[in-house]
Amino acid sequence: MPRTVNSTQHIDALVNTFGTELDANMVKAYCNTSSVSYQTITKYLNEYKVSRGHWNLTVEEVKQELEQSVNKTEGLVQNLIPEKDDTFVQFGNFSNLKKVIASRSFYPVFITGMSGNGKTFGVEQACSQLNRELIRVNITVETDEDDLIGGFRLVNGETVWHNGPVIEALQRGAVLLLDEVDLASNKILCLQSIMEGKGIFLKKIGEYIKPTAGFTIIATANTKGKGSDDGRFIGTNVLNEAFLERFPITFEQEYPTPATENKILRAMCNELSIPVVGDVEKFLVYLVDWADIVRKTFRDGGIDEIISTRRLVHIIKAYAIFGKKQLAVEMCLNRFDEETKSSFLQLYTKLDGDCEDDVNE
Repeated sequence: MPRTVNSTQHIDALVNTFGTELDANMVKAYCNTSSVSYQTITKYLNEYKVSRGHWNLTVEEVKQELEQSVNKTEGLVQNLIPEKDDTFVQFGNFSNLKKVIASRSFYPVFITGMSGNGKTFGVEQACSQLNRELIRVNITVETDEDDLIGGFRLVNGETVWHNGPVIEALQRGAVLLLDEVDLASNKILCLQSIMEGKGIFLKKIGEYIKPTAGFTIIATANTKGKGSDDGRFIGTNVLNEAFLERFPITFEQEYPTPATENKILRAMCNELSIPVVGDVEKFLVYLVDWADIVRKTFRDGGIDEIISTRRLVHIIKAYAIFGKKQLAVEMCLNRFDEETKSSFLQLYTKLDGDCEDDVNE
C-alpha cells in the first residue's frame, strides 16, 4: 500500500522563510528549527529539484501536470506486449533469444553488438511473437535507483510511493529490457539482488517484492561492459564485474548477411508502398553490397566509420519521400565528416553508375 505524509505545511513554511529558490543550506537551517529531518524534507522537494542541492518551488505547473498524469493512470492496467512489426526479419541469435524468453525462466541475457544492427528491435519482436509483456528502460549515466526501483511522487499535496519500471516488471512477470546498459554508472548496482533472481526489499516503504513467474532481464549494449577502447562509443562505461557476472550468457550480434539485409530493405519498401521492381530492385542490391564493402573495410582497419542496417533503412525512407537515389544517399551520409561522406558516396556511385542522373532531373 502507498505510504503518504503531509508535506504542504513544510513547503509553505520554506517558501515563507526563504522564498521559492532553495539550496541545501536553507533546507538544513529549516530542519534545525522544525521537527523534520533533512532526508524527509528532500523527499518532499524531489519534484522541485533542479540540480543537486537546489530546488525551485515556482514550478507549480509541473506539479499539476504530474498530479493529472498520476490520476489518469491510477487503476489503469496497460497492455505492454509490443506490437508486431511487418518489417522485421529475424537473423543471428533471434531464435535462441526467443527460446530464452519462451522458457519463462529467470535467465538474464546480455546482447552486444555495433550500433544500428537490430538488438533492441529483435527483443521487442521476440516478445511480440511470444505474447510477452516488455518493459524497456533506456539507461543513461544519470539513471539511478529512483529511476529504476521507484520513489515518492507528489500527488494532491502528499508524497506517494510509485513503483519504478523494474518493480513493475517484477510484479507483472514481464521481460525487463535494460537498453544501452553500458552507459550506466555504478548506480546500476541497485539491481544486484534482482539480477540473482531474488526479490528486493524497498526500504523506503518497508515492503519486500518477490519476482512473479516469467520475469527475466535482457540488456543490450554496444560494448561488453568494458568501455570503448577506440572511442567510437563515447559515454560507455566499464561496468562492475559482479554485475556482468550475473548474466549467464552473452549474444554477440553482427550485422545481417547481405541476403538478409536485402529482405529487410524489401520489407521496408513494402511498408512504404514502394514497388520492388526494376531500378528499385537494383537500388536495394547496390545499397546492400555497398554496406557490405564498407563493413569489410572497417574490420580490416581501412576506415573508422561504418554503414549500419539502420542507416540503410533511413536511406529507403528518404528515397520514399524525395524519389531520388543519390539525394537520399547523400542526405543520410551528412552525419559523417566531409572526408568520410565523400569517400562513402564515391564508393556508392561506382556501384550504381546511374544514380547521379536522378539528382539533376
